[in-house]
Amino acid sequence: MKQKNVLVLSILLILTLVLTACPGSAATPAEPEAPTESEVATETETETEAETEVEVEATEAPEEEASAEEEAEEEVAEEAEEAEEMEEEAPVVRAEGDLVIWADGNTAPALETSAAAFSDEYGLSVVVQEVDFGAIRDNLIVSGPAGEGPDIIVGAHDWLGELVTSGVVAPFDLGDKAADFSAPAIQGMSYNGELYGMPLATENIALVRNTDIVPDAPATWEEVLEISQELAADNDDDMSTNKYGFVRMEGDPYHFYPIMTAYGGYVFGTNDDGSYNPEDVGIDSEGALEAAQVWDDMVKSGLQPPAVDWETSHVLVETGQAGMTITGPWALGRLRDSGMNFAISELPSANEPGAPFMGIRGFMVSSFSEQSLLAQVYLTEFVATTEAMQSIYDADPRIPAYLPLLESLDDPDMAAFGEAGLNAQPMPAIPEMGSVWEAWGNAVTLVGQQGDDPVSAFTNAAEQVRNAIAGTE
Repeated sequence: MKQKNVLVLSILLILTLVLTACPGSAATPAEPEAPTESEVATETETETEAETEVEVEATEAPEEEASAEEEAEEEVAEEAEEAEEMEEEAPVVRAEGDLVIWADGNTAPALETSAAAFSDEYGLSVVVQEVDFGAIRDNLIVSGPAGEGPDIIVGAHDWLGELVTSGVVAPFDLGDKAADFSAPAIQGMSYNGELYGMPLATENIALVRNTDIVPDAPATWEEVLEISQELAADNDDDMSTNKYGFVRMEGDPYHFYPIMTAYGGYVFGTNDDGSYNPEDVGIDSEGALEAAQVWDDMVKSGLQPPAVDWETSHVLVETGQAGMTITGPWALGRLRDSGMNFAISELPSANEPGAPFMGIRGFMVSSFSEQSLLAQVYLTEFVATTEAMQSIYDADPRIPAYLPLLESLDDPDMAAFGEAGLNAQPMPAIPEMGSVWEAWGNAVTLVGQQGDDPVSAFTNAAEQVRNAIAGTE
């Protein structure tokens, strides 16, 4: 039995040795332990991070490409903008011609017929060169003294202060033709009592009324107040249904000026030659203070709605909620489109006729022109005619400064604005006017918002203007 057991053990040992020695055989690995929750989390996070990194890399590539494209586009846009600015800043080069006129895009084409007629009669080449209106003044100041500027320009009267002091425009002699132009326009084209151009067109404000609400034009501000009191008699706290006789912008001294002048107020006094005197500031004059008080009374009495801007004042009149406002010819388009029945009238008077400011466009002759006499001949004999002025009006409708055309206009609305401006005062073209607007406008706003007593507001404004003028001298 023992031998038998030994034999069995020997056989098992031999088999074990044989199996171990056989190639390709391997022990079965032990089953791995289950991972813990933290290990699962760690692995998941690692996988997620890896996936995210791949996604980011995949996403970043197109973003970088897009960024590069955007940068390229920005560079192109910047270069185009710089080129445009350089083009805008580039000096205007005088065209070739014996007589060269710089005019804006609206006026230039309308001058071609008169230029051709002048050229035929005098045997000179006349070139009407189109130049951006805003670039004419600065280019004349630079190119005129260099002998590269025009002979004639179309410009605004409030350029005169700078142009005259720079010595680039010459005095102008209208001769007998002066009677054919409105007096305020002639005054506006003058500086220090001397005429420096021929007026072309004017602009001014007037009283506009909804004739269904106010059929007849009030002649005085007292009548305006009476109409306002009548229409506002049943007003309450509901601004959306209240009625008003007259409304105007809350601030804006430009539109307040005809009220101020009606009571005898002014911005600057005038010298004997009609030029403005910056040493005589009239914002706190007796008439100006009276006008401020009248406006204050209207606000306090509820005859003026609060916080009225330009748009609101027009809407109130167009919808029949108010009867009257003050505006200019630039509003004609919307007034006509509104469908309301309206009329344009002279501004009401009080102690004096209400006078608005006037802006003027006109022709000026360069003091460096070699054809200055012929330039004046061209303007007075070939442009100062009904036909030539009508052509300019047709191209760019503005109130004509040329009276024969104003009197024959077939546009009754534009003619009415012109009639309302016959007593207008040219906007002061003196440098000191720049010191007026802010202080004066603040005073008008304070009265409208009831932020200060009217006398105090206007007195303080006048003092601010005087101090500002003194500081610029």
